[in-house]
Amino acid sequence: MAETLGSLCDKLTVVKLKQYHSDNPERLESLTRQETQLKAEIDEFMSAAVTGAIPPERLMFAANKVYKAEGNTFADIGGGMGDVLSQLADVNCKIWHEQEKVYDFEKVPVPEKDKVIKNLAVLNLMRNKCIETIDRTLAESVGSKKRRRTSGPPR
Repeated sequence: MAETLGSLCDKLTVVKLKQYHSDNPERLESLTRQETQLKAEIDEFMSAAVTGAIPPERLMFAANKVYKAEGNTFADIGGGMGDVLSQLADVNCKIWHEQEKVYDFEKVPVPEKDKVIKNLAVLNLMRNKCIETIDRTLAESVGSKKRRRTSGPPR
């Protein structure tokens, strides 16, 4: 998958979750290196996006998920960039805890198994929507700044 701001932010939230849930010193050291690398990549990506070094078409990478819309609805993802990043972090936390149930799926009562699977499906759709919204927000922001720079006052 091509890297976008959304995909990099997604990876960073997952690394932070792993750090929170780990007490293994070697794993924590590795995760700290990953965190440092991802933060640097995000900074580099943002700088390249703002300066126009990244072509506008590369600022977004649609997931193109194919799913049954009926019965798989969720609240709109929206607000400013900070709001969407917060929603992404929240969704990844929920995915983490729902996925924990799958690791011991035989312990999940039969009547709840379908609910676990459904929750994971909807949460993953929300995660992808957050990533796409981050990418679209950046692309729109960069596009509007570029238009302002090139449209200057009339002569």
